[in-house]
Amino acid sequence: MSYKYIKFEVEDHVALITVNRPKALNALNSDTLREIEKAVEDIASDDSIYIMVFTGEGKSFVAGADIGEMKGFTAEEARRFAKLGHQVFNRISSLCKPSIAAINGYALGGGCELALACDIRIASNKVRMGQPEVGLGITPGFGATKRLVEVVGQAKAKELIFTGEYLNAEEALKIGLVNKVVDMDELMPVTMKMAQTMASKAQLALRYSKLAIEQSIYADHQTASHIETSAFALCFANEDQKEGMSAFLEKRNPDFKCK
Repeated sequence: MSYKYIKFEVEDHVALITVNRPKALNALNSDTLREIEKAVEDIASDDSIYIMVFTGEGKSFVAGADIGEMKGFTAEEARRFAKLGHQVFNRISSLCKPSIAAINGYALGGGCELALACDIRIASNKVRMGQPEVGLGITPGFGATKRLVEVVGQAKAKELIFTGEYLNAEEALKIGLVNKVVDMDELMPVTMKMAQTMASKAQLALRYSKLAIEQSIYADHQTASHIETSAFALCFANEDQKEGMSAFLEKRNPDFKCK
């Protein structure tokens, strides 16, 4: 598929999706969301891709959902648009292949929600993040009322959503909204280095780990113990466990095979 609003590149088992509407600060319209969804489905079905990275072209990660498209929506059209956003972001977060957001600039509204849908968030020192929707007369529509609470806690999420205030990189790091902050010129090298480190590990073990974390977030301790025990046991049913432990004992680098 040829893309109009995103760039889709794959190198060394890592897929890079770049939202490419720089004149609109990479705002998410319906077509862009559908292109992201198609790219994620391609990643899901391609066994050679282990990790996905999201970033934005130019000075913005994603400045939000496209206000020009939304302005004239009826309530039913708004519901369909929000449903599409949830569908795409839920697919990113639920996919067993890990994701990293390389946040290069503005990550507001739907852009912050895209970052929240990723497993790991690395920010440049130029970022501005937030959920400014109440200033537009709307609520967050692509998952912030759930994911932002999970990441920064209910009280801080309410503060950010109710005030619509923007955070700079250090403020975002302080509350745990991002994993790390780096200089702008180091953003992609640091992100891709982390992606390659993740790609070098046993992929079934990595995916089982992600699934166990996701399934255990709201489980009680006993249920979470069962989930982790099952994931741990499953690792012993594939050759990567044997290879990883043999390599450790033999003091060599492992050669993982399972995809």
